[in-house]
Amino acid sequence: MTLVRTNNNTAENGLNNYFSSMLNRMINEDVNDLSPNKKFRPAVNILERENEFLMELVAPGMKKEDFRIKFEDDRLEVSAEVEEEQTDDQANYTRCEFSKGAFSRSFRISSEVIDSDKISATYENGILMLTLPKREEAKPKPAKEIAIK
Repeated sequence: MTLVRTNNNTAENGLNNYFSSMLNRMINEDVNDLSPNKKFRPAVNILERENEFLMELVAPGMKKEDFRIKFEDDRLEVSAEVEEEQTDDQANYTRCEFSKGAFSRSFRISSEVIDSDKISATYENGILMLTLPKREEAKPKPAKEIAIK
């Protein structure tokens, strides 16, 4: 028979129970969220410069052919869908989190501000970079000196 010493300090027990249940929730939610066709939402940075907007979208593990970018009705849509590669070998993984999926992000952008004919995109090192040039009318104008008559 094994004897286990416990501490009946309720504050300490409550804290241990809290962390134990939090850890269990994190593990269970993480495991339950591993579906083969999982959609994800890549993070985006948008930088405004004088003549353009730069948009960086983090999507590692993809190829440039996986992306679809379209601008229609003042809406820029960036999406990608990657098919899961099927393998014949039955490896004995303890946990397998690598998965391919799909995403779609939309951004409302006025065509009065962006010259949609000149939007360009590059994909390098897991980052999709979009350049959205501003129309001449939308670019900041230097202060105009007005003469007094």
